[in-house]
Amino acid sequence: MNDANPAEAAYGEAEIVNAIGLHARPSVKLTQLAKTFACRIEIAPSQEGPWIDAKSPVKVMRMAAAGGTVLYVRAAGPGAHAAAEAVLRLVRSGFGEHNGSSTSHG
Repeated sequence: MNDANPAEAAYGEAEIVNAIGLHARPSVKLTQLAKTFACRIEIAPSQEGPWIDAKSPVKVMRMAAAGGTVLYVRAAGPGAHAAAEAVLRLVRSGFGEHNGSSTSHG
């Protein structure tokens, strides 16, 4: 009857596919998603870090990861696997933004 394993940990990586990268809107989406999980979730622009709290909008935005950056995700605690998968899915989806191949910029 131990559904939530406190020692649970997960790790993964995903390329930021939206051209602008991890700017304001995607940062907010990422932190809002991270806050729905009880476990600790951290992201980094490389395996070596620096690892930052994915639940902190200011820290995530300050990371300023550009499109094409590989974002590393690690989670620890109850629900870590589901949390890491959800964050990776969000990154891979372009944060729900229309990536659009066209180069029409106002």
